[in-house]
Amino acid sequence: MQDAIVIIPTYNEIENIEAIVKAVFTQDKAFDVLIVDDNSPDLTGEKVKELQEDYPNRLFLESRKEKAGLGTAYIHGFKWSLRKGYDYIFEMDADFSHNPKDLIRLYQACHLENADVSIGSRYVKGVNVVNWPLGRVILSYGASIYVRLITGMRIQDTTAGFVCYKRSVLESLNLEEIRFVGYAFQIEMKFKAYLKQFKIVEIPVIFTDRTKGQSKLSSGIISEAIFGVITMKFKSLFKK
Repeated sequence: MQDAIVIIPTYNEIENIEAIVKAVFTQDKAFDVLIVDDNSPDLTGEKVKELQEDYPNRLFLESRKEKAGLGTAYIHGFKWSLRKGYDYIFEMDADFSHNPKDLIRLYQACHLENADVSIGSRYVKGVNVVNWPLGRVILSYGASIYVRLITGMRIQDTTAGFVCYKRSVLESLNLEEIRFVGYAFQIEMKFKAYLKQFKIVEIPVIFTDRTKGQSKLSSGIISEAIFGVITMKFKSLFKK
């Protein structure tokens, strides 16, 4: 068992799953991988089972009965990883929007440079996004500004989904109280860590939009983020 594990939630990622798993395993630093699959109709989970024969005790699969949201998939993965004893627990997408080569940079920020949370940030040095339409860039960048204004967090990329957590951070959070299931989940996790005064650093990365498979972004996810942030901040004021 390695000291670090990369959690990759999947739903209909058959076009990407083999390539992303192999890419993680070819990095200079050894990482284990946990796939949390929501019963993908395209049989992503079955492909992972085939790949497990090539990566025994390195590639793990947790299969859920139905599509239940990004946030609950990560919470499932966090709990599993904590039980197994990993010290560094990563979030990463399956579609290569997050470059596996950047995993070691996030790892080193926590392992060697004393960060508690390291974020692969699209916006800490300008706007580093490839292949997104201008409207999507404006929406994402504007969302991060909005979140900073509401929450007070000094994080440039508040919605980033490429993150490394030390196990002490996840152990300190009540994962049962995490409420958001879409991209607002990423904001909520950072905000909870921020309130507990963990050291959060941003590592500049280049985000490349998926070339295979379908995006999971929807209007409901956007609404959750917009209105959920206000609710989240409001509730935090009464917990002090």
